[in-house]
Amino acid sequence: MSIPVVAIVGRPNVGKSTLFNRLIGKRQAIVDGQPGVTRDRIYATCSFDERSYLLIDTGGLELDAKEEIAVQMQRQTDLAIQEADLVLYLMDARDGLLGIDREIIQRLYRSGKKILFVVNKIDISPSQQALADFYALGEPFISISAEHALGIQELLEAIGQQFPHQAPSGQINEEQEGIRVAIIGRPNVGKSSLVNSFLRQERMLVSDIPGTTRDSVNSYLRFNRRQYILIDTAGIRKKGRTEQALEKYSIISALKNLQTCDVALILIDAVEGVTKQDATIAGYAYEAGKPCILVVNKWDLVEKDSKTMASYIERVRYELSYLSFAPIVFVSAFTGQRVFTIFPLIETLYDQYTKRIPTGELNRISRQIIQGKPPALYQGKKIKFYYQTQVSIKPPTFVFFVNYPQGIHFSYARYLQNQLRSLLGMEQIPIKIIFREREKRIDKLNKGTG
Repeated sequence: MSIPVVAIVGRPNVGKSTLFNRLIGKRQAIVDGQPGVTRDRIYATCSFDERSYLLIDTGGLELDAKEEIAVQMQRQTDLAIQEADLVLYLMDARDGLLGIDREIIQRLYRSGKKILFVVNKIDISPSQQALADFYALGEPFISISAEHALGIQELLEAIGQQFPHQAPSGQINEEQEGIRVAIIGRPNVGKSSLVNSFLRQERMLVSDIPGTTRDSVNSYLRFNRRQYILIDTAGIRKKGRTEQALEKYSIISALKNLQTCDVALILIDAVEGVTKQDATIAGYAYEAGKPCILVVNKWDLVEKDSKTMASYIERVRYELSYLSFAPIVFVSAFTGQRVFTIFPLIETLYDQYTKRIPTGELNRISRQIIQGKPPALYQGKKIKFYYQTQVSIKPPTFVFFVNYPQGIHFSYARYLQNQLRSLLGMEQIPIKIIFREREKRIDKLNKGTG
């Protein structure tokens, strides 16, 4: 089951990047008053009501574009539409429905994609004529202000209604078909060679030319009585080097498979060491909450002594400190050296990733952790922990009910995560903690129902 892809499309300067930032909950896309600021597609995960979507911000559509940069932008937007399961077509309330909007809408109709029509900037007092234009379109639309967060809840609910059969995040049952393992990394680090080594056959096209794999490919393997789905993804390049449209298109596929995998193998070139792009790719996996194995490939090409491996591990841990819990394995996909030591690690991580903790045990261990190091006071008041419960797996997610959720400092939240991982047998995976205020008790029968 793939994560749905939602593309924000519209002509220049209608607020696409502002909406993108609003939906993902952080400022990632560049926003500017001048049209055409977003020239490349930007991707991020948007989560709502325990469901996740891969959101794409696109450049402004100009059907009569003649300059090379503008033409490239249109190609990128066309690719985003092609990949999308749903298109949000964004319009400007101040301008009304323009002729170019009608042309683009007809183009979207021909694509056969699901479309949600969205009218932005309703906070700027649009004219009655402008609003009448949108009703004349003959399609329902949602009115929002991306800048001021008006109508965003309604929009998110409308997006969810387009995917009624999507399973909540972390609750997709893939045990029937196998453990999904995404193999990610920069171009030419040996991803396809590793899959071939696993399968002992030339299943993937292998080449020294970076970018050979453009589409993610699934291979099935049974090992140690468990079924695995190996996903060989396209290499994720630096933004400045993704000039070819097909290369940019492949990034969507790689990120989609990362979002739906159970374990990510992050390949690192042993000769080159950890690069900035490796750190970026590892960050994608970390933000997605995925268990990771850091696979140092081409180990056969490194001159070694008794201290080489320990020194290398120290450098990897320093460069990727946020993945301090991730196992590291040294292999050679070319020779097959130690590649099958990866599968016991995958099995261990998957078992931790799907582990459920009884509520009584969780509360007992949590009390032990909190009593050992209570949180700091919040505005002079003591933070009280009432009870804890696990609400989901993939990753294991725990809700802590407290009196002041906003008073939990991020450093204390990290302390709780580290302690829980250690004491619950989840040492090698990320976990998630949510702090909520305990609901106030309602007097029974409204104080006797009078």
